[in-house]
Amino acid sequence: MLFSLAVLKAMALEITQFLLAAQSPDANIRTQAEASLRQFQEQNLPLFLLSLSVELANNVKPLESRRLAGIVLKNSLDAKDSVRKEHLVQQWMTIEISIKSQIKDSLLRTLGSSASEARHTSAQVIAKVASIEIPRKQWPELIGSLLNNMTQQDSPAALKQATLETLGYVCEVISHQDLVQDEVNSVLTAVVQGMNLAEHSHEVRIAATKALYNALDFAQTNFDNEMERNYIMKVVCETAISKEADIRQAAFECLVSIASTYYEVLEPYMQTLFQLTSNAVKGDEESVALQAIEFWSSICDEEIELQEYGTVEGGDSGSAHSRFIEKALPYLVPLLLDTMLKQEDQDQDDSIWNISMAGGTCLGLVARTVGDSIVKLVMPFVEGNILNPDWHCREAATYAFGSILEGPSVETLGPLVTNGLDFLLNAIRDENNNVKDTTAWTLSRIFEFLHCPASGFSVISPEKLERIVTVLLESINDAPNVAEKVCGAIYYLAQGYEDSGTSSSLLTQHIPRIISELLKTAERTDGSDFKLRTSAYETLNEVVRSSNVVETSLIILELLKSILHKLGQTLELQIVSSDDREKQGDLQASLCAVIQVIIQKLSSTDETKPSILQAADPIMILLLRVFACRSSTVHEEAMLAIGALAHASGPEFEKYMPELYKYLEMGLQNFEEYEVCAITVGVIGDICRALEDKVLPYCDGIMNHLVCNLQSAELNRSVKPPIFSCFGDIALAIGEQFSKYIEPTVAMMRSAAEVCAQMDNSDEELMDYGNQLKRSIFEAYSGILQGFKDSKPELMLPHAGHLFQFIELVFREKYRYLVLLYIYIYIYIYIYRHTHTAFICSHLIFCSLLCRDESVTKAAVAVMGDLADALGPNTKILFKDKAFCVQFLGECLQSEDEHLKETANWTQVMIARVVS
Repeated sequence: MLFSLAVLKAMALEITQFLLAAQSPDANIRTQAEASLRQFQEQNLPLFLLSLSVELANNVKPLESRRLAGIVLKNSLDAKDSVRKEHLVQQWMTIEISIKSQIKDSLLRTLGSSASEARHTSAQVIAKVASIEIPRKQWPELIGSLLNNMTQQDSPAALKQATLETLGYVCEVISHQDLVQDEVNSVLTAVVQGMNLAEHSHEVRIAATKALYNALDFAQTNFDNEMERNYIMKVVCETAISKEADIRQAAFECLVSIASTYYEVLEPYMQTLFQLTSNAVKGDEESVALQAIEFWSSICDEEIELQEYGTVEGGDSGSAHSRFIEKALPYLVPLLLDTMLKQEDQDQDDSIWNISMAGGTCLGLVARTVGDSIVKLVMPFVEGNILNPDWHCREAATYAFGSILEGPSVETLGPLVTNGLDFLLNAIRDENNNVKDTTAWTLSRIFEFLHCPASGFSVISPEKLERIVTVLLESINDAPNVAEKVCGAIYYLAQGYEDSGTSSSLLTQHIPRIISELLKTAERTDGSDFKLRTSAYETLNEVVRSSNVVETSLIILELLKSILHKLGQTLELQIVSSDDREKQGDLQASLCAVIQVIIQKLSSTDETKPSILQAADPIMILLLRVFACRSSTVHEEAMLAIGALAHASGPEFEKYMPELYKYLEMGLQNFEEYEVCAITVGVIGDICRALEDKVLPYCDGIMNHLVCNLQSAELNRSVKPPIFSCFGDIALAIGEQFSKYIEPTVAMMRSAAEVCAQMDNSDEELMDYGNQLKRSIFEAYSGILQGFKDSKPELMLPHAGHLFQFIELVFREKYRYLVLLYIYIYIYIYIYRHTHTAFICSHLIFCSLLCRDESVTKAAVAVMGDLADALGPNTKILFKDKAFCVQFLGECLQSEDEHLKETANWTQVMIARVVS
């Protein structure tokens, strides 16, 4: 229904008062106003949203009430939480079309408002509405209305600026599939014309340039057309030399996006682009120079991806790989090295992004792109600056050397690093803090990439290890920023000895000293800004993980006692503020993580496992006390430690269940902190595998919570796949006793399988979730089949047909996407005559293979074997009727994954027994 003018005036007057009062400095007035707004929203949402839009559009209303009206309206349409967002979308969809039309008209009128803040807010809200309606083929007139604002001769500059901003926001939130090509052409025309220097104001041009950035994803067809591409590139390049820095920055951001989206058509423009970026890096403002460097980083990313997925030796794919970095190398590397001399002493805050850091990062990507070729260009810079009295030169030389350690071959880097290692060990004692910081970082990179005794190569000889450890343990007492980097160096030093056979013993004699220094470092009070404590504990975990367990078991047991003591002390801390609570939680989380690693390490061999079982009681007592501290981070780590202890303890873990169960229930009901819920589900699986049928007394409660969680629309969807896997763990543990849960469980799995069948795999995030869901459904079926195998296999006979259908769906899904791929290739070869077909084909083939990942394939093949094994001759007809099984197994037996081949072989044997 349409509201009368009188009603609208009354609404507007009332909501103005509420909105102003909601910003009152008086807490009582503010609280009452917020309650009134909530009541209005709950009682009549359509009227509430309409009155907000009217408030926002009304130029005579106070700016304060209009500002809050826009914020509330925007928050009524969108939310970060996916469940909340879907709820808001559904609410909007239920509103009458006539009311929605009035709201949208108000928003479009606001774009012409005299208040810039109102125009900006309205642009954002229009985009929120567009993100809901345009994919559903609603509001088809929006793009035309916006473009009309741009084409009318008397449109004021403010309206054009707001319109371009709106177009940019809309393009950001919808898919390129949501607009027809004519609309895309019109949007691009309006945006590119808006960038015109001669015709428009600064405000219009910056809005147009930012809008182009968001619209580039829509421009595939336009970039395939040489004339249109040339025009777009000409305008962007001209805009990149505008006199206004913010417009230049926005133009370079467009070039960065073009580099990653349209790499294959950049060849004709690269000389111009090199000149533009080079000039910007050398002499422009830092914000512009950073984007110019980012352009080359994006080119590196594309060429690295091409080298990994897009080239076929001897094939035509070379046409797609233009090797821009290789061609520009003699000019690009000196440019980047020069930026590394422009560092600032910024109190070592690594979060501050500056031109020196950007240059070093890009240099590292260049090294990964071209490999050995970069070494001869960088080493003269290193050698010429490493001894310079100016710390800027010494730091830059060290940074450059550290940046190129990933990419070139071991054969090329090995001698250089071996010869330079002693120098770096001395340089970590440099008089300048910046040099020490970068040197420690470079050492950590050396140990990460050039120290792997298990592979047969390490720059660390047994003779040098003593000195390396000594220097690192001295430097860990340096400034917090240096100490944090030293922790990283120790982390990779220890990691290199993992799984290295007898070489692992080389570190054993140094481990007591390393542990002692890391514990002291974790207790430092001067490192909070650098997360030093977290780094120290993470490094401690890696030292334990990588150690030779037989040789270090007594050392690790002593460490366990120390960690348990520290954890006990945290429980006695006086908490008087939220800051105290947060610090307590962070420390407890770190300590619980160490406990988990120690449990896993000591329980990994029969020789050392008894020692952890003897310590199980004090560990469990402390972990249960930790749950009383209300911190999600702590609960996650404590749960993981409990899962590790359950795995180590086996059936003996039963004695802890009466006390633990209430915390498991709390975790399962924690929808708000859904990561805790997901980890709790995983730990229940660990407990089921440990206790087997001894978990039965708790299964009714657990199953009730799991089923409720699956039915809940509030729980984050990422928790649901682990729940299905947990069904399998429970069924395997309690065997035939699972029969009373079979009907609701299978009903849930069938429903989830239908969701998988209808899922849109064009969304990468959704595709990943779909793979998790498929895998977990198969794991649930496997657990149930194995659990019933020896007692009540016939209970699964009614569900065998549906399981077969689901397996076939997953099998054929891959081939459905390959058919689409071949159609796409045909279009590009025979219709568009695309010159870089090889690149597109290889990239799409790679993407198509992602539609069914290896883990899903393994789970599907395994459940086929379980079906044959558990139900035996009862499945003979099913297997004989399903020809796809032979194809599926044939595909798996051709795989390079040995585990998949082994599973497929076993499944083949199980099926052969049934059908023979």
